[in-house]
Amino acid sequence: MDVVFGLILALVILVISYLLASVKMVRQGYQYTIEHFGRFTTVARPGLNFYPAFFYGVGQRINMMEQVLDVPQQEIITKDNAMVAVDGVVFFQVLDAAKAAYEVSDLFVAIMQLATTNLRTVMGSMDLDELLSKRDEINARLLSVVDHATNPWGVKITRVEIKDIRPPVDIVNAMAKQMKAEREKRANILDAEGQSASEILRAEGQKRARILEAEGRKESAFRDSEARERAAEAEAKATQLVSVAIEQGSAQAINYFIAQKYVEAVGKFATSPNAKTILFPVEATQLIGTLGGIGALTREALGDHATMPPAPTAPPVPRRGPFEPQDQ
Repeated sequence: MDVVFGLILALVILVISYLLASVKMVRQGYQYTIEHFGRFTTVARPGLNFYPAFFYGVGQRINMMEQVLDVPQQEIITKDNAMVAVDGVVFFQVLDAAKAAYEVSDLFVAIMQLATTNLRTVMGSMDLDELLSKRDEINARLLSVVDHATNPWGVKITRVEIKDIRPPVDIVNAMAKQMKAEREKRANILDAEGQSASEILRAEGQKRARILEAEGRKESAFRDSEARERAAEAEAKATQLVSVAIEQGSAQAINYFIAQKYVEAVGKFATSPNAKTILFPVEATQLIGTLGGIGALTREALGDHATMPPAPTAPPVPRRGPFEPQDQ
């Protein structure tokens, strides 16, 4: 009985061990390839999977999450024969576990070699300036080429990024000098444009000022011309009236104009800044008589009923001989 019990217990333990060996637990983010006597049959999904032990076995455990592959630094010669050091990263994800396990021997090494060779090809066909200024274009070209090459492996290349581009020291110094010269050039251009704008504004202001000044002179000349025209009309009208008066037999109008001009001439002598002493000729005494003619002209204009004070007469001025003593 003890022997039978021992055999049954051994058999139960063996069955339990076989069942435990047949259960495959797959973690989330992974997939296992299942082989039947070394031949691929199916893919075990995350969770508990039952495959009879000894008949079925796990081939490879494939990581289905997005992974990062670091591309080591390498020296690349650009199109214009400049040596630059470049490194980058590749982001990829396995979409088909069976292809990733059986279509390529070593997936990581294959992707790294593929990214390295295409990095040299793409960046070696560009100038240094393009290399430094067109990183997005380089990343897009690398992504397209590497993704197309890894498609048969069941791998999706999600991103390819250039981490760093390091030109030689002498090229860096030359680029710094070029950048400084370019900035100084821009500063000089801006300064020149500012001075040009200032000169233009100043000239525009002077132009407007001259236009306004010319318009002022024009308006002033127009006003002066209008004043002279009106004065001439008044003078012509006065002359016409005098002419009519003369035709009617009145000679006092002529005396009026002569007295007016005489007074104006004497007034100019009096207002002259250089005149300290004014000498009147003897005939100046006749001015009072002329003013008397003005009074007569006024009486004629107002009629016989107007009364005007008699015009004063100037006393005679005695003339002395050359040998007579002068009054003190």
